[in-house]
Amino acid sequence: MELKLTKKPKGPLVIEGFPGFGLVGTIATEFLIEHLKCEKIGRYYFEDLPATIAVHNGDIIDPVSIYYNKEYNLVLIHAITAAAGIEWEAADLVLDICKRLEAKEILSIEGVGSAMAANRVFYTTSDKKRASQLTKIGVDALEEGIIVGVTSSLLMKADLPITCIFAETHSSLPDSKAAAEVIKVLDKILGLKVDPGPLIDQAERFEAKLKQILEQTELAKEEKDKKQLSYVG
Repeated sequence: MELKLTKKPKGPLVIEGFPGFGLVGTIATEFLIEHLKCEKIGRYYFEDLPATIAVHNGDIIDPVSIYYNKEYNLVLIHAITAAAGIEWEAADLVLDICKRLEAKEILSIEGVGSAMAANRVFYTTSDKKRASQLTKIGVDALEEGIIVGVTSSLLMKADLPITCIFAETHSSLPDSKAAAEVIKVLDKILGLKVDPGPLIDQAERFEAKLKQILEQTELAKEEKDKKQLSYVG
C-alpha cells in the first residue's frame, strides 16, 4: 500500500507503538490519541499480511493509523497489526513518515518480559540530552537485554535521534498497568498535562477494547484459514 498523508506537519516528534509484549506500545499510543486532541492524517496496511480489519463499536480500526496533535507537534503511529515477520517493513514505514515530515526524533514504546510484578520502566537512547532528562526523573538506562521486533529494526536503521521506552510486563496479555507507567514517563518529559489519577482505570478500558479487537482479528484469520482448507479439501 502506498502511504498517503492528508497533512504534513513539519519537525514533529514521532511516537510509535506496534504490538509487542503486553501490547504496551499499542495501549500507550491509544491512550495518547484519546487523551490529546488528535486528528487522523493517515492509514496503512501491510500487503504481506492476511487481509483482516477490525470493527469496534461500529468503527473500523485500521491496522496502522497515523494521528497528529498540533499542540505538542506530535505524530502518533498506532498499530494493532502484529509485526512478526515484517519488522523491517514496519520500521521502513516509520522512517518513511519521519522523512516526509522531517521529524526531529522517534520515541519507541515497547514491553519487555519480566517475572516481577512491578512495572519498572527503562530506556535506551542515541540522544544524550534525552538520556540526561530521563535519568533525572528516575528512569534507569537498560544495561543488559535483547531487543526484538520493530524497535530493534528502528534502532539499527534510524538516522535521526531515537529513544526507546521499555516497560516491564509479566504477562503476554494486554498489560494496561505497564502502559500507564510509560504514559507517566512521557508526561514528565513532554509535559502532556496527564492526570495520573485516572490513568489505570482508563488504561484498563483500552485493554478491554484491545482484547475485543484482537479476538475479532484472530477469528477473522481462523475463518480465512478454514475457507482456504475448504477450497483444497
